Amino acid sequence: MKRVAGREPLAYLNGRFLAQADAQLPLHDAGFVMGATVTDLARTFRFRLFRFADHLARFRQSCASACIPLLLGDDQLTAIAERLVEHNREFVSPGADFALLVFATPGAVGYYLGEPGGAGDAAPTLGMHTFPLPFARYRHLFEAGATLAISNVRHVPGASVDRRIKHRSRLHWWIADREVQARMPHASALLLDENGHVTETAAANFLLVRDGKVLSPPAAAILGGISLQVTREICDRLGISFGERLLTVAECLAADEALVTSTAYGLAPVSKLDQRAYPAPGPVALRLMAAWDETAGLNIRQQILANR
Repeated sequence: MKRVAGREPLAYLNGRFLAQADAQLPLHDAGFVMGATVTDLARTFRFRLFRFADHLARFRQSCASACIPLLLGDDQLTAIAERLVEHNREFVSPGADFALLVFATPGAVGYYLGEPGGAGDAAPTLGMHTFPLPFARYRHLFEAGATLAISNVRHVPGASVDRRIKHRSRLHWWIADREVQARMPHASALLLDENGHVTETAAANFLLVRDGKVLSPPAAAILGGISLQVTREICDRLGISFGERLLTVAECLAADEALVTSTAYGLAPVSKLDQRAYPAPGPVALRLMAAWDETAGLNIRQQILANR
């Protein structure tokens, strides 16, 4: 986003709105020194926030589970978000839409900068900012489908970190994506749990379709995706069976279709998992994508393909 006639995009950080370029965290923030950052990412459709109350509910639960205080109420957080979207939309093209990111950390850890105070002694950090959705990043999903590969890196055990927390401790995802891309360029890693069951990717929930039924890993084993919930609601509306259970790699490779859901694009087909090719899109994906467009109030695929 660029300045317009002396004006510039805004962000929110620790109780005040400021120029987005000036929104910076100190070197001793716990988000850096401990990797303790809870986050959530919503998007707009035609510059209107989509399911933001659901994103806030997940963010609030993530903060509670991660022991990071969240001092503002939902009405206050919503007002901040809406102000940022309204102000910042003048800095992007009319055909764009926003991602809106909110994050929280335990705040500064004094001794990491030679100051008084330890972990949890300072006020928590809370920030929010927008950026234009990078549509070019998602074009391949609708041109060719997503390419996934099973990683040798396993998901962090739920007994260590609740997988329903949306957080920024992403090192295992980074390593997993590097590992699969060494053998399958441009693939995204699909992680298994410690017992060999399928979970999710770094940026999307994973679904398979078998005999017209949509199947998801159990809710406790994955991040509670807002787009996953919308997809489930759409299935209910369309009379498509939707279930949750432990999924093996063999079941996924034998599926009729595979899908990914994510905030940025709603739902997209998977064209390949390891060496298994799927129709992209298949008949169930086509029905779900059309219903997603109806829910969003625009053609998501067309918006992504039209913006480079």
